[in-house]
Amino acid sequence: MLRPDFRHRLVNHIQSLLLIAGMAAIAWLCISAVAGGMLTLLVVAGAILGLLLAPGMPKRVLLSAYHAQRLRGAEFPEGAALLAELAQRAGLPQRPELYYIPSSMPNAFAVGDPEDSAVCVTDGLLRLLDRREFAGVLAHEVAHIAARDLWIMAVADVMSRVVSLASWVGQLILLLNVPLLLAGAAVVPWHVPLLLIFSPTLMSLLQLALSRTREFDADRNAVRLTGDAGGLASALMKLERRTGRFWEDIFLPGRRIPEPSLLRTHPPTEARVARLRDLAGASTPPRRPARPLDIHRPAVLRRPGYGRYGVYR
Repeated sequence: MLRPDFRHRLVNHIQSLLLIAGMAAIAWLCISAVAGGMLTLLVVAGAILGLLLAPGMPKRVLLSAYHAQRLRGAEFPEGAALLAELAQRAGLPQRPELYYIPSSMPNAFAVGDPEDSAVCVTDGLLRLLDRREFAGVLAHEVAHIAARDLWIMAVADVMSRVVSLASWVGQLILLLNVPLLLAGAAVVPWHVPLLLIFSPTLMSLLQLALSRTREFDADRNAVRLTGDAGGLASALMKLERRTGRFWEDIFLPGRRIPEPSLLRTHPPTEARVARLRDLAGASTPPRRPARPLDIHRPAVLRRPGYGRYGVYR
């Protein structure tokens, strides 16, 4: 069962709490600047009620959006066995369901909460990784589920979207009142336009920082589950090479495209791999052989393209 040491757990919770508190403060200031104090209270109360009644986007909606298909034990027995073992080690009350996404883009993600969750893997991921690497990726997603990261990120996403909407509405109101402002019939404090303009950017940066914190922690907990830091590190390096090559083929064939570290939803792969290598000394040797995965489905040959919800189809 996942039981991080008290100090690490405390630091992680404080860091996440400070980031969420910062986002909440910006959201309050931005919404109250547009709607006033009373309406802001109603918006906050409604948002809290909605998050309590429905902690995240319904799992079935996301699965349907990505055309995910349930992987039964007969189709992918070793995948089902790995996920069941990792869920048991993590102490999840309910084993996550395993879903297959027919896309050649290698990726994996989790949806739901510990009581009702699913791990989705693409065809490209299954063809790219060996069994040891796949175990590391599954452990990373199970760690997200066990830590309730999906709910935390959903809260951050809701606040970010509300602030973005309030910012656009506020800027539109200011634009419509420009004649009154020029005539001196209305006065707007100088900090209000600055708040409306920059609050979405600040929210995005805090949301990215929160995501990076949770990713590092999920890597750490994945190693606790598998006892094999090298498997996850190898998977990350493979994914970096493959996805990097895909984007280069579209935009700049033959060249690497630099991406600002600050604007990445995940930490740089090099940083994640370096941390995993630091943990490798304390991890036990892998018990799973490095061999290809055996999945009873035909390979997806078409190249990834844009879908409504991302580059998957």
